[in-house]
Amino acid sequence: MKTATELARPNIAALKPYSSARDEYQGKDARVFLDANENPYNAPLNRYPDPLQRDVKAIVSEIKGVAASRIFLGNGSDEAIDLMFRIFCEPGRDNVVAMEPTYGMYRVCADINDVEYRAVNTDGSFQPDVDAMLGSADANTKLMFFCSPNNPSGNLVRRELIIKALDNFEGIVIIDEAYTDFAPGTSMAGLIDTYPNLVILQTFSKAWGLAGVRLGMAFAQEETIGLMNRVKYPYNVNHLTQQAALEQLESADKVSGWVSAIISERGRLENRLAGLGGMTVFPSDANFLLVRMENATRVYNYLVDNGIIVRNRSRITLCGDSLRITVGTPAEDDELLKCLTEYYNR
Repeated sequence: MKTATELARPNIAALKPYSSARDEYQGKDARVFLDANENPYNAPLNRYPDPLQRDVKAIVSEIKGVAASRIFLGNGSDEAIDLMFRIFCEPGRDNVVAMEPTYGMYRVCADINDVEYRAVNTDGSFQPDVDAMLGSADANTKLMFFCSPNNPSGNLVRRELIIKALDNFEGIVIIDEAYTDFAPGTSMAGLIDTYPNLVILQTFSKAWGLAGVRLGMAFAQEETIGLMNRVKYPYNVNHLTQQAALEQLESADKVSGWVSAIISERGRLENRLAGLGGMTVFPSDANFLLVRMENATRVYNYLVDNGIIVRNRSRITLCGDSLRITVGTPAEDDELLKCLTEYYNR
């Protein structure tokens, strides 16, 4: 298996990254900072943030059981996704393979970076056809994407399928675990030691309730993380985001309570929806439900007219006539259920 540096674009492997003032001095004991052309007034926001987010990584390391040197923090998971293309894929030449349906940013990033995107349909249970994905790969396939739990279907990808891809694909395998906190079992981050071609994505946007601050995580071996740090913008995570993450990380018990409440409410919502209008509710390991029904677009419009917003996924591959419904508070879900009951009883 090639190393991450061998898989990287030659110009990236040879890149000398920008060295910021906060890269060159990393201590905390200095009293006077005159190195970064900052405004001396309006502390603490007048100072550039830590470019490597060391304080945040130290706590994430303890919670996730991943060494700080194997953690990348970015502006949402989308930054890490984009970096995978920028580091490993030559525009106009290389390609990536992904399960379908799945999170739409993989394809968008491929299009932005002029990289061919090869989508391989999942089966009737939304499990990836790994043999077909491997068969779609060629010498110019650099990335393979799995989303687990998957968006928009909500299901965990079977662990043995991903391991099969890791064992047989020579490029980088990316597992997007944005919804892992709502799923049974454990993250696959424990496989980083075994597989140098593995990148795990997680986020503060879902279970941690910080979608508004934009902070994503990537876990990989040091060589891959080093390439990501080399290519990222110097101060990619601002001071306010780092501070918000530090405060939330101190409230891990509260976050666990949120997750338990959402999982419980997911079960109640699933049961109630299954009894309405011949709906098919797909099993979910995430904080949302994919629901198939007759005339989904008409139902969607009725909900919008009544001030309730869900996501119409009817145009997505294998998701015809389906709405994706995020699990809300019991009061919010009761409003949804009341509105749907009124729709079907008209």
